[in-house]
Amino acid sequence: MFSGDLPDTLREIGFFLAYSGSAKRHWLREGEQPLDFIREAVEQSLAAAGISKGAVDLIIYTGIARGFMEPANAYHIARALGFKKAECFDVVDACMSWMRSIHLCEALFHRERYNNVLIINAEFNMTGGDAVLPRVFQLKNREELGWTFPAFTLGEAATATLLCAEVGHPWEFHFASRPDLAELCNIPLKHYKGYCEPSDKIARNGENHFTSFGFELHRHARTEASAIFRQLACPHSELTSVFTHASSKRDWDLMARDIGVHEKVRHVYPETGNLGSASVPTAIAAATQSNALARGQKFAAWVGSAGMSFGVFAAEY
Repeated sequence: MFSGDLPDTLREIGFFLAYSGSAKRHWLREGEQPLDFIREAVEQSLAAAGISKGAVDLIIYTGIARGFMEPANAYHIARALGFKKAECFDVVDACMSWMRSIHLCEALFHRERYNNVLIINAEFNMTGGDAVLPRVFQLKNREELGWTFPAFTLGEAATATLLCAEVGHPWEFHFASRPDLAELCNIPLKHYKGYCEPSDKIARNGENHFTSFGFELHRHARTEASAIFRQLACPHSELTSVFTHASSKRDWDLMARDIGVHEKVRHVYPETGNLGSASVPTAIAAATQSNALARGQKFAAWVGSAGMSFGVFAAEY
């Protein structure tokens, strides 16, 4: 079904994977389910904090991959994991979803509405649905790489982030949106045309399938993400770690070098691939397990997302 030089196109895919810093990607094995990894992540998170399920006031399910349009995925996760009284809702904002949830939780803590909040995401976009496989990998020609290559970088992961209300340690957040760039990365639903302006970039791979102009996304991110990071009042010298969206090691290294924090970036992209909204919490977990991030140290989380949106926050771990 391919029209053109297939070996040359495969070499080009390999080149761009290596160029971006990709070495490995992890996907579900046959027979494994996202819920298996959600359960493990939640149990580890609660055990590390010494908090029981009954003490969790709110569960937020966040991210791209999901099993339900209705109700919120958080309800089914809570039921499956034995959370009987926790409030539930979802937050959906592409790869920015986890950071949006963190920001929301901080605001809720200031209202003294909740004490313990569990943020769960399960980015299983390769094997957990049909947004990528098999259609997106069925290239018809080399040109399709322009809006398909990001799919070749995707990995899978589940994370659970437990936040506990504590006064006296404010977090600093900054966000910016570029809705004029919304057409660059989409998974459009069947009736999407009634909800947007016409665009020849949306649904290039068909309805319900991932279409992403990755090279354009990173070109815009180079300017916008750098600008948002520079808004941090927290002195960069006080940051021990910077955790980025795992969309490309090379591009985030370039942006970090522009700002002077490249030696502090803790990458997971080479080992995991692009984990969507699970990128930052996965990187934080890896850093704590390797003792690269310890209690009392300051860190920054830095994300660029479809939408497009850009965000950064600085906090004390």
